[in-house]
Amino acid sequence: MTKTKFVASSLIRSMMEPRLPDWIEPHWYVTKEEALELAPLAEIGWFDMYDKKDMAAIITAATNLKWLNSIYAGVDGMPLAELKKRGTKVTNGAGINAITIAEYVVMGMLNMAKGYREVVRAQERHEWLMDSPGKVELYGSKALLLGYGAIGKLIEERLKPFNVDVTVVRRTPGPFSLAPDAWQARLGEFDWVILAVPATPETEEMIGADELAEMKQSAVLVNIARGSVVDQDALVQALRDKQIGGAFLDVTTPEPLPADHPLWDLDNCQISMHLSGRAQDKMFVRSAERFLENLKRYHKGEKLEPLVNLDLGY
Repeated sequence: MTKTKFVASSLIRSMMEPRLPDWIEPHWYVTKEEALELAPLAEIGWFDMYDKKDMAAIITAATNLKWLNSIYAGVDGMPLAELKKRGTKVTNGAGINAITIAEYVVMGMLNMAKGYREVVRAQERHEWLMDSPGKVELYGSKALLLGYGAIGKLIEERLKPFNVDVTVVRRTPGPFSLAPDAWQARLGEFDWVILAVPATPETEEMIGADELAEMKQSAVLVNIARGSVVDQDALVQALRDKQIGGAFLDVTTPEPLPADHPLWDLDNCQISMHLSGRAQDKMFVRSAERFLENLKRYHKGEKLEPLVNLDLGY
């Protein structure tokens, strides 16, 4: 029997190899050079790498690829047009990290509301503060949530017990949500603007100088999407001028953020270094379970889940 060749990182070998069916022939790589060498063999590939250029090069080299799997929810940086041309199916990590990212949003909002970074700094100085550096309550505040996928839904769910009034922006608006062309006109109503959208040409720099100017002076921008969805230069200027209240950024452009970048030194900006999805110990376990379930579907010719729309980019 001809076996299906599967190429993936050795990082997941120990949890995957004993559970692979006998119709799979696995090949494991450690370095990007090994991945490039093995890529042309792959009918099924799992080529996640921190460097998107390396990942794109390996995917491009995988000319026999029928199914590409990724732990990442965002597929920006992948050669989507080439994958579509080849007829490659792509599954991503949508929802894998949703719980921890949603928790990070709540943590970030509370940190900004209570000025908690200053509390930590005071502890490091062994200084007993006599008053709270932040006095904002989440209770009764209003949040605009752009993006209502797996992460967005969990963010809304977790903010409701805090009695945050959440307005959602989604492609198909309903009685409690806004259409993609309606939110800019209402930016001045919200205390929090939360970005949970995929990185696509449509969302690139969706928050720019004009949008920042429309926000409340006390409003906080929370970005757990991608750095590219914000005009970062405009954000730096808005934060310097105290045009908005602050920003909690899990993502930046570029990543890692250069040590001399002005965002680091702004007191009204907190940067969490794209750690939101990594703040858990179940990411690889959840990804492996999903992949193995999809492997059964692939063998039976059934639909894989979640399947990326290569035209939309998510």
